[in-house]
Amino acid sequence: MGKLSLIAAAAALLLIGCHTITEELPTQPTKTTPSQGLLTIPIPAIPGATPTPKPTPAPTPTPAATPTPSPSASPGTFGQCGDPLPPPVTQMAAKVHIRGANRWVLDSTPLVGPDGAYCRQIGFTDGRLYCPVRAEGAKDRSACEEYAIGYAEDTKRPGPTWYFNGALCDGVKCENHEDNQYLLYAIAGGRYQACTKDDVCGVVDVDR
Repeated sequence: MGKLSLIAAAAALLLIGCHTITEELPTQPTKTTPSQGLLTIPIPAIPGATPTPKPTPAPTPTPAATPTPSPSASPGTFGQCGDPLPPPVTQMAAKVHIRGANRWVLDSTPLVGPDGAYCRQIGFTDGRLYCPVRAEGAKDRSACEEYAIGYAEDTKRPGPTWYFNGALCDGVKCENHEDNQYLLYAIAGGRYQACTKDDVCGVVDVDR
């Protein structure tokens, strides 16, 4: 074979070999996504890290008001004053009851008012606004007067405290009645007062 033929045959062989190498190059691997995804690692909870919500406090119930009982008189020396109880005494009527040769007898009567409704309720139907705590002859009059007036400062008996010229009676110039605290013996001339426990006083001027 000639020299030119050898060169041509070698070139042909080289081309064939290059094509073969190219075709036999490995193809790029196909990328696949892992079926399991990313590996997840659980993180343990830290005690106290998450604040526990505080319960809403329930409102404190308001205690029901206890009704105030109606006033009632406690039994006294003359028993118990019934209904209606007398309102506060606002006047103390005082007068000369008997003018004697050696002494005068003074008398006193507690009055409530102005309260026309109360006066009508206990039997005074003449339209008066001031009246005694009970009508004359009422079985609980003495008890109701005791409830309304209280006790004399000096004798401790139910009824008013008597004063002569601003001082308690001393038994010489004036003297408390032996049976009835609403009466007084006026021996000397001067100003006499009959006063309730609340210092509501009636005045009598004796000029003997």
